[in-house]
Amino acid sequence: MKIARIKFLIIIICIITTIGFLLSGCTVSTNDTDSIQSKEEPREITVYSGRQEKFIVPLVEKFEKDTGIKVNLISGKATEYAHRIIEENENTQADVFLSNDGGILEYLRIENMLAPIDSKLLDQVPANYIGKDKTWTALTIRYRIFMYNTDLITLDEVPDSIFDLTDPKYKGQFAINRAGNESMITYFASIQSIIGPEKTLELMKGIMANDPLVLQSHTDVRRAIGSGEVKFGLVNNYHYYTQLTEEGMNHVAMIFPDQAQGELGAFANISGAAITKYAKHPNNALLFIEYLLQPEQQKMNDETPIIPGLEGIEYEAVRPADTSLSEVGPLWEKTTDLMEEAGYSD
Repeated sequence: MKIARIKFLIIIICIITTIGFLLSGCTVSTNDTDSIQSKEEPREITVYSGRQEKFIVPLVEKFEKDTGIKVNLISGKATEYAHRIIEENENTQADVFLSNDGGILEYLRIENMLAPIDSKLLDQVPANYIGKDKTWTALTIRYRIFMYNTDLITLDEVPDSIFDLTDPKYKGQFAINRAGNESMITYFASIQSIIGPEKTLELMKGIMANDPLVLQSHTDVRRAIGSGEVKFGLVNNYHYYTQLTEEGMNHVAMIFPDQAQGELGAFANISGAAITKYAKHPNNALLFIEYLLQPEQQKMNDETPIIPGLEGIEYEAVRPADTSLSEVGPLWEKTTDLMEEAGYSD
């Protein structure tokens, strides 16, 4: 009887020990999980920006104030930072890439350097201004225009189409940005997507045969027009509004080219944002992009907001070209080759 009782006690002790061990193991596993879940991102992001700081700094400062997330803003040329993201690869410090050009965003998408933007806010953005797989989004939109000096040329004399720039009567009368400018590459890549490489090359050769004044920036182009150095030039529409504020150099007006039936339409480009594939703070990066797409921040831009129908915004009445920026990225390298062949350089 005593032996049976001892055996029973031994069995009970073994059972209790086993249960205790299992519970101990479960407790370790639970603690590990809690530890992983409690590892939040540091409240910061690093942004590589190809936009002028005067456009983006006010938005960054407002984001920091509203969210408490510190933004490490590194500004420069968009192309330079796109290449840097590719070179740094998994070691990149960039969480967000801000671009002044849609073509560069497409280039990074093709190079598999971007992550999808998982946000319902993208439903508000027109589909042709979002990257495939939602790997980038436009923030603002701009149109390529002819700006002209009203003291030197009349509206009737201003060219109606980009193809008019090949007409010898305009020889030496207009200015354009250098070939290395990202938006110029995207502009001619967009044209190439419609008319093909041969006709695009012919167009660029004809333009260069008319001896345009090739300057280092769109700012230089608009000022050359405002000062009367040239009669007209090719710039983005927001440069026109900027020029109107420069006293003594603001006798200017603008038209959207290629608006007639059967013509190409005005070409649109964008400023945009993307989350890098190897972002160290992807959640904060998403918050930042969503913040920039909200109505209050959209209205802070000097350019036209990408979100349509915002109250108090005067949107451009223009017929845009039938192109998608997602089609432009694969044409970038070919376009730069065509520019070189046409004698169009920096």
